[in-house]
Amino acid sequence: MTVKKVTAEMVEDLCTVLASIDDPKDMKLLLDDLCTIKEIEQMAQRIKAVRLLKDNKTYTQIMETIDISSTTLSRVSRALQYGEGYNKFV
Repeated sequence: MTVKKVTAEMVEDLCTVLASIDDPKDMKLLLDDLCTIKEIEQMAQRIKAVRLLKDNKTYTQIMETIDISSTTLSRVSRALQYGEGYNKFV
């Protein structure tokens, strides 16, 4: 059987695998295999942006601190304001 599209079950499996990792070194091992260096850097950048937004830094201050586009920063800010993940985990 060939799976041609990403299914909800596949996403659930990914979440289960990620949730099973409790050691940051083990998480880094998996992320290195799972993602490109650029993808890891972009995720790390977004976490840093969340922390800076929570510290009440302005968009200008954040963009001077990390190399993030205003579009990405806006998306992160919106997710921080209306989403649940960043607020729960960062």
